Amino acid sequence: MADIIAARDSVTLMAGYHSPQLDVKVRLNTNESPVGPPPGFADDVAQAVRSIEWNRYPDRRATALRRAIAELHGVDPGRVFAANGSNEVLQTLLLTYGGPGRTAAMFEPTYALHSHLSRITGTGVAQGERHPDFSLDLAEVERVISRDGPSVVFLCSPNNPTGLADDCADVEAVLALTVDVGALLCVDEAYAQFAPWSALDLIGPDVPLVVTRTYSKTWAMAGARLGYMIGPEWVVTELEKVVLPYHLDSMTQIAGTLALRHLDAMERRVAVLVAERERLTDRMSRLPVHVWRSGANFVLFRPDRMPGDDVWQALVDRSVLVRNCASWPRLDGCLRVTIGTPEEDDLFLQALKEVLT
Repeated sequence: MADIIAARDSVTLMAGYHSPQLDVKVRLNTNESPVGPPPGFADDVAQAVRSIEWNRYPDRRATALRRAIAELHGVDPGRVFAANGSNEVLQTLLLTYGGPGRTAAMFEPTYALHSHLSRITGTGVAQGERHPDFSLDLAEVERVISRDGPSVVFLCSPNNPTGLADDCADVEAVLALTVDVGALLCVDEAYAQFAPWSALDLIGPDVPLVVTRTYSKTWAMAGARLGYMIGPEWVVTELEKVVLPYHLDSMTQIAGTLALRHLDAMERRVAVLVAERERLTDRMSRLPVHVWRSGANFVLFRPDRMPGDDVWQALVDRSVLVRNCASWPRLDGCLRVTIGTPEEDDLFLQALKEVLT
């Protein structure tokens, strides 16, 4: 009997990307919305689901969904690509513009899926470092792009897990460097609605720039797995050649389309979470931890006098789950807490105070 085939070497040596799912009272580790969509959304979806022809494949082009997203952002539907979460958008982008013999550049610490998906798709990884305060180091960006000649350059703004939103001028500078080497710049804006500006303003028909978004955070739809990209039509055309046929099911398309009717409710939710983020940051700053200012729906912090691993476990012991960021480059001892409801955040603060004092 022949030996059973093994996974390719690059996968065998790879660590998966997973967040712990534990049975706790307060779960603040995955940057989900602490509350669900408005009741009207669920009613809309329940009504629309009755019209699904379950024996038929879904609309392969997700026409209604793309049209609704395009209207939201004031662009043509041909410049919208939708997929199962923004991670599938990123994967499709790398399958199209990355792959063997090509390289993707990113600047650490940043969203771990950028390097993880690059490796899964056989794309080389060129990693540079950010400044000590985690802002972009443009000299380092230029060094990496000039040295490695990447085909794709990733930025994440607001950055996960640091929470810092990149300056518009810095993103424009990175875009110019990207253009110089004939590459594509992808700005991952999973948390854009919490930030003061968006790279969507820089997109143009001939500009090699795409912006990815997700429904998981501000639209409170992590359970639906829906994300999208806005970019030039020529990029969307190429992605549609690569993505699996009928990859976006009928229910997800319906849910994503109907959610956009509740824009006012989403914007109110964002305003509430931003105010709660500032309250939580203020309260945490009174404890023996270093807190980074955030433009997202989470806060990165590092305990001053205890190892981060010990603090994480002590919080779990008190039924509070946050994200341990020790595996990220340069984030040894760091933890990340999602903004929850005021009640959840108070329980987190009380538990953190007990652990640290």
